[in-house]
Amino acid sequence: MRKEKNTVWEQACHHLKETLPADIYEKWIAVIQCRCVEEDRAVLVVGNDFYQSWLEEHYLPLIKDALAVTSGRNFQIELAVDYNLISEKTEKKEKGTSILPARRASATPTNLNKNYTFDSFVVGPSNQFAHAAAIASAQSPSRAYNPLFVYGGVGLGKTHLMQAIGNFVASKHPRGKICYTTCEAFTNEYIEALQANMLSKFRKKYRTVEVLMIDDVHFLAGKERMQEEFFHTFNAIFENHKQIVMTSDRPAGELSGLTPRLVSRFEWGLVVELETPDIETRVAILRKKCEQLALTIDQGLLFYLAERISSNIRRLEGALIRVASFISLTGQGLDRSKLEYLLRDTLDQEKQHAISIENIQKTVAEHFDLRVSDIVGPRRPKNIAWPRQLAMYLSRTMTDRSFPVIGDAFDRNHATIVHACQQVKTRQYEDLKLRQTLALLQQRISHNAQKAGGKL
Repeated sequence: MRKEKNTVWEQACHHLKETLPADIYEKWIAVIQCRCVEEDRAVLVVGNDFYQSWLEEHYLPLIKDALAVTSGRNFQIELAVDYNLISEKTEKKEKGTSILPARRASATPTNLNKNYTFDSFVVGPSNQFAHAAAIASAQSPSRAYNPLFVYGGVGLGKTHLMQAIGNFVASKHPRGKICYTTCEAFTNEYIEALQANMLSKFRKKYRTVEVLMIDDVHFLAGKERMQEEFFHTFNAIFENHKQIVMTSDRPAGELSGLTPRLVSRFEWGLVVELETPDIETRVAILRKKCEQLALTIDQGLLFYLAERISSNIRRLEGALIRVASFISLTGQGLDRSKLEYLLRDTLDQEKQHAISIENIQKTVAEHFDLRVSDIVGPRRPKNIAWPRQLAMYLSRTMTDRSFPVIGDAFDRNHATIVHACQQVKTRQYEDLKLRQTLALLQQRISHNAQKAGGKL
């Protein structure tokens, strides 16, 4: 059984190594240990919850395919966590290199993914402002926008943009100490430092950096002692005129469970949003990914993918990686029917999260204490006209519907929809309150779509 376990998993890894980019393989596949292979079941183990959830969401179908192709059998995969793997890795490190391994560690001294650069980030209307702010922060650390607070939904590129700043600064200041970590890893490391009576070492590590990048800072909510620690870390870095970059799933002002003084500091610099990209940007992202994977795929299929997968760029890229894996492992070409079958689970998830114009109209009407008939009706008082324009803008940015289709839904012509979208787009760059209102509406619309799909 042990020999079979090693053989089956090694062969699957060999295929995955040939299919995936080297950095992806090393980061997400090489860390997996195979503990058990039975007739129709394989137990795979990783060192923490983050790897488990990420692999389940993005790479589990790919791993299943590789096992099936190499063994000729279909396996049910159990992905488990063994925290001892972290301890084993820690013991192998030299003393003093780290108190706790970072969750997204790499072999580079800066702990950054070298593929996350500004050049590899596809810019579109949904992220243009955030991209420009990130470049400014990278070119003039602590002088342009400090802190820089980037928020947005899952899989829209927050981590990519944050690490692009780190990689840019590292290229200009190779001796500078650049620290990237998730808020969860920061918390776990703090707890371990407390237990080991090594708080001074922990504080020295984080308070003497050139750039501190904290992912998913909303994880601090409700953790009073951690907020106190992070408050002093933030102050030390800011007072030393060093750059701070943070990401969150919501605007700083909407993070419940945080102390007001911490929220205030998060808003000292610039708060920017990453919105859901439009279809043109999604197609550009797929084309860029095809270049990276040296993958040739029919452009019609790329447009089809971009149309069908709109809620999450991470899911979109994961779908393309699965396509690349299928082509590499089977040597077969793809048409639309094969593509639909290969990605049936992903496409079903998208259907469940589908957002309709009717959903948007209803959510906006409820938010402004109006009726849907007010939103689509002919009346033009300001208390109705402005919410109507917001609903038109959200219909354009959160769905793939064309201007004429949106116009029909609002009983307006094409030009009216274009004008409304331009008005909202222009005003949000200058109006923080408007950006926060849009973010709140987007969350409620997505939530309602999930409820309609049976997810909640």
